[in-house]
Amino acid sequence: MARIEKFEDIQAWKLAREVTKEVYKMSSKERFSRDFALVNQIRRASISILSNIAEGFERSGNKEFLNFLAIAKGSCGEVRSQLYVALDQQYIEEAEFREIVEKVLETSRLIGGFMKYLMHSEMRGSKFS
Repeated sequence: MARIEKFEDIQAWKLAREVTKEVYKMSSKERFSRDFALVNQIRRASISILSNIAEGFERSGNKEFLNFLAIAKGSCGEVRSQLYVALDQQYIEEAEFREIVEKVLETSRLIGGFMKYLMHSEMRGSKFS
């Protein structure tokens, strides 16, 4: 695995950033944007993914990082669930839904893989060096 020096180097964070950009774009569309509760919730959930990856990384310890990654992974599920609501309310098209859901699933897979790596890693974070 390549050396990660800052959270911006983490592939899951990069993909979560893309997901958040897309969530903001799609939730700005006229019909969707009028559902204030859903817009607020899906935006907050998408922000939670990349924010928790970043915050966990900055804590400089594997155990804390794993907890934050678990929260980020949970937020992936929350975003996916809310995308179903947006689809069911016809705020987004099926193709748009499939495209963003695939990115959210890939983000979740990357987070899960990173979690497995950290659980088996001998490295314990810079604050334990």
